[in-house]
Amino acid sequence: LKYCDLNCSNIIFQQNNDLKHTAKRTLEWFEVNNIQLLSWPSEHLWNDVDRRLRQLNVEIRGNDALWEHISKIWNETSLEACTKLINTMPERINDVLKAGRGYTRW
Repeated sequence: LKYCDLNCSNIIFQQNNDLKHTAKRTLEWFEVNNIQLLSWPSEHLWNDVDRRLRQLNVEIRGNDALWEHISKIWNETSLEACTKLINTMPERINDVLKAGRGYTRW
């Protein structure tokens, strides 16, 4: 931030939901340093967005075009898709615990 001459109060930091990023001490660091975090959905939902984006089979040029396509896909995401992710959460959590917090079949 200092290198880019940015002020913490003017940014929203984006990260994924990896365990090291959501650990209590990490979140406390962001809070102590007054860095606002972007609310971020499940990685599985973003994987679905990515898959659907690639299925468009179009060349996307520039950030505005990318944002337009992602926004359209995001807004078309069905309630059923979100409900499925919610309903599979207990099973996914058990798989993560069994894998010692490593990779799982999900």
